[in-house]
Amino acid sequence: MRIPEINLPQRIRTAAVAWRLCLTLTLALTVAAALPSLALAQQSEAEPAGAITLQPGADRDALIAERITSIFAQIPQFESLQVSVNSGVVALTGQIANEAQAQRALKLAHRVEGAVAVDDRVVRTLDLQDNLNPLWDSLQNTLRGWVRALPLLLVALSILVVVAFAGHRLANYNPLWSRLTKNPFLAELAGHAVRLVTILLGLLLALNVLGATALMGTLLGGAGVLGLAISFAVKDSMENYISSIMLSIRQPFRAQEHVVINDYEGVVVRLTSRSTVLMTLDGNHLRIPNATVFKAVILNYTRNPQRRFDFILGVDAEDDPAQAIQTGLAALQQLDWVLEDPEPHGIIESVGDSNILIKFMAWIDQRETDYGKARSLSIRASKNALEAQGFTLPEPIYRLRFDQTPATLVVTDSSEKPVEATKPDTSTVTNSPISELPPGDVLNVRPDTNIARQVREERSDTAVEDLLDDARPIE
Repeated sequence: MRIPEINLPQRIRTAAVAWRLCLTLTLALTVAAALPSLALAQQSEAEPAGAITLQPGADRDALIAERITSIFAQIPQFESLQVSVNSGVVALTGQIANEAQAQRALKLAHRVEGAVAVDDRVVRTLDLQDNLNPLWDSLQNTLRGWVRALPLLLVALSILVVVAFAGHRLANYNPLWSRLTKNPFLAELAGHAVRLVTILLGLLLALNVLGATALMGTLLGGAGVLGLAISFAVKDSMENYISSIMLSIRQPFRAQEHVVINDYEGVVVRLTSRSTVLMTLDGNHLRIPNATVFKAVILNYTRNPQRRFDFILGVDAEDDPAQAIQTGLAALQQLDWVLEDPEPHGIIESVGDSNILIKFMAWIDQRETDYGKARSLSIRASKNALEAQGFTLPEPIYRLRFDQTPATLVVTDSSEKPVEATKPDTSTVTNSPISELPPGDVLNVRPDTNIARQVREERSDTAVEDLLDDARPIE
């Protein structure tokens, strides 16, 4: 049975989009569902500002006590409180459930006109039932608010789902973005931007239906602050992402070019949205972050097919360096891989105590000649030419100094006749035959195509992301 192929990156992107959509819907539903309870809580806890006035009368203390008692009678939690007033000082006695209710009663009493001060004599009972009943009532009010707001919430949720789904379908319409831009990375980026804009638009419409436009401004402000904090946390990732965009717009190299990026050398395989993939000359894959590539010093060997090589040979200090240069250049000019234009040339690099160093320089065409092989065989040809013309390649010279002259040792036999040392007989030593020319494979300077073949095989996989495009401008 054949196993069906699965496009894993596409599945991952689809799952990420679905996750972001579910997260947005959950946030919108939570915010919308909290609106009725928030409004009810504000209505129940808000108290009118300003002083509570009294009706005109003679006994002002009695009027203050009567006014406060009538107010407390309208609030079930304050029915057990007793009020007494003397010279404008209000004394509250009785029992109450908790500290929050006690403070509320004191504030109400203090706001009555003519109340100079409020004496707190209220006992906090902290009774379980009295403290749980308000909470239960609040939960019931919240539930009733949700039930009343349910049709409106469903309408807002439907608007958000429809707009977000339409944006998601539009973002996934790849032919549209491919016609707008030939760069696949920018096309994918445009699709993500459309998806995000439509989700925000749907959320804004949903909040407008719920009458929570002020909350939308608060959410956007909080999202801006959160985005700023996240941008500092993922600064390196954002820098790499922006560098990927810039490299995809103006590309510094093409595929299969031999480049050196900082200290990394290899042949370009592909450019992805995160890194640049090279194949080193050893046949290994090398991934360099695009932020490093964007700021790096790039040396491109392929852009100009002509390349110069150089090497240094030394001759004896008594030899004529000009004649040595002429001999070496004549040998280089006879090589098939050395270009006639520009022609090779040589200079005196330095003069030492026992030798003269000569630097030879010549040019090759990298499309037909391997750099390392050409340089190696050029050194061999120049060296052989100099030796054939009688130039001596200098050997290291070491100077030895003896502070005391050693005594001469003479070996004698018993008859006191000196014994002469004899040289070893070398007549039987024969030199092994050495071929004058190495085999043809050694003299072959054709470029090595193994790395180029591996790169072509890597690029033949069209399912892998690649932002390199010959139609894009190149720097």
